Amino acid sequence: MSSAASAAGTAAAVDPAASHRPYTTEEKRHRIFAIMAASSGNLVEWFDFYVYAFSALYFAPSFFPKSDPTAQLLNTAGVFAAGFLMRPIGGWLFGRVADRYGRRTSMLISVTMMCAGSLAIACLPTYAAIGAWAPFLLLVCRLFQGLSVGGEYGTTATYMSEVALRGQRGFFSSFQYVTLIGGQLLAVLVIVVLEQLLSEAELKAWGWRIPFVIGAIAAVVALFLRRTLHETQSAESRANKEAGSLAGLFKHHKAAFFTVLGYTAGGSLIFYTFTTYMQKYLVNTVGLPIKTTSYVMTVALFVYMCMQPLFGALSDRIGRRTNMLLFGGLGAVATVPILTALQNVTSPVAAFLLIILALAIVSFYTSISGIVKAEMFPPEVRALGVGLAYAVANAIFGGSAEYVALGLKSIGHESAFFWYVTGMMVLAFAVAWRLPKQASYLHHDH
Repeated sequence: MSSAASAAGTAAAVDPAASHRPYTTEEKRHRIFAIMAASSGNLVEWFDFYVYAFSALYFAPSFFPKSDPTAQLLNTAGVFAAGFLMRPIGGWLFGRVADRYGRRTSMLISVTMMCAGSLAIACLPTYAAIGAWAPFLLLVCRLFQGLSVGGEYGTTATYMSEVALRGQRGFFSSFQYVTLIGGQLLAVLVIVVLEQLLSEAELKAWGWRIPFVIGAIAAVVALFLRRTLHETQSAESRANKEAGSLAGLFKHHKAAFFTVLGYTAGGSLIFYTFTTYMQKYLVNTVGLPIKTTSYVMTVALFVYMCMQPLFGALSDRIGRRTNMLLFGGLGAVATVPILTALQNVTSPVAAFLLIILALAIVSFYTSISGIVKAEMFPPEVRALGVGLAYAVANAIFGGSAEYVALGLKSIGHESAFFWYVTGMMVLAFAVAWRLPKQASYLHHDH
């Protein structure tokens, strides 16, 4: 962003009256470029994070040598959840950095950490080489990545909401989930390509390392792109004595924090149910071959990614609250029927259509996930409020989704998981009902 555009953005952040002024062509161009640059780093972060989930089917035997494949998946899901446990710490740490030292600084640190974590996993020796140290080191790397991605979400959501064009904030902010889903999609695509080039034995022996190397290299590219970003937060906001502090957050914005926590819990749970866990569900419960499942999820994620700007633009017209009510209400009604119907399908096309239906409902939330949170906090605690609330809800409900689902399946009560998700959708609807009808802190959004 040019200094003029950056200064204009800062002026709008400090003086609400400045936000009445129409954007120049140059400002529009610079803001759109800033969204693309921030998004590129977001895509790489989530690619690196999700590559773990999608390649777990192949590397599980190398780190958890048990005869029962479900036990192996439980172990890798446990490590996956452990990564999420670092998210609240990451949300707090990077939120504090972003609010006190700037959004750009926080985003640069987080993408560097993700690069280091991916490179380390790519080089890890297996159980056969170093015994129990192998799963332990895998866990350490996963915790490191969890810390990084815990900080990534809140800072990127904050930055993109602040740099997005007025009246189109829902549309432009939706690109956070376009790139988040894009990261998942690329992770699946890389696995699909490797499945064509390598045998299953080769993938289990060494091929699973390749996606982690790709992720580490891509993170370096994202780092250079993010270096071009300019700060959206004013110096006055950063200098505020309560900037980035938990005391400042809970003293004045406790209700906003718990509101965000409430609908993020349901949003995270249903998102992970129909994305990362769905691959294992289609293999273990539905009985589809691994390769067929990869194809189904690749196409489903691509369609889901394309939905985000449409649902984000819809929120600019009907309001964030309406979007959130539709998400909670439809999610509560449709989750059990969709997951139950999936149990009985034999056709990959039927499975695909059911998953798309579910993901369309989830899109009411994911398309505006960042902006609906950012609108509830002032700039001095915005990154902390968004990041910490999201990370806590994700650690408890998102990270544990597949672990809970596999655990219930192992004791013969898989359908209980469907009702668990439904219950969280009812909570999301109830919390969305209490949302304000107009944005409070991002001025003149509608």
